[in-house]
Amino acid sequence: MSVVRVGVGVIIMRDGKVLLHKRKGAHGSGHWSFPGGHLEWMETWEECAVRETKEECGLDIENIRFATATNDKMPDKDKHYITIYMIADAPKGDPQIMEPEKCECWEWFDWDKLPEPLFIPVQNLIVSGYRPKSP
Repeated sequence: MSVVRVGVGVIIMRDGKVLLHKRKGAHGSGHWSFPGGHLEWMETWEECAVRETKEECGLDIENIRFATATNDKMPDKDKHYITIYMIADAPKGDPQIMEPEKCECWEWFDWDKLPEPLFIPVQNLIVSGYRPKSP
């Protein structure tokens, strides 16, 4: 039986830029995406954002808040996700490649100059018209 999974993407802001990584080793390999991952049993969205950010890039985030959500259908991969986007600040530290089997690199980008290709959930976020706002 197919199921819909819940993912949490973290839009990390610093100096007006957002942090993205180039995926590798999983679906979406070669595409740019925000840090994030699966929501675990009984975990809050904020807890998931903190955990996934620390696991993936080693950064501590603060001022975590809900941004939006997307309905991400990937029939060619037999996957369907609801992605909950959280937005947060990371005022200090440099992102590290904590999972080299999943991440090629981390880079900061202006929202209006995001790299290509973008992972499908990020594409859906852009198409929705979402733009990050200051708190």
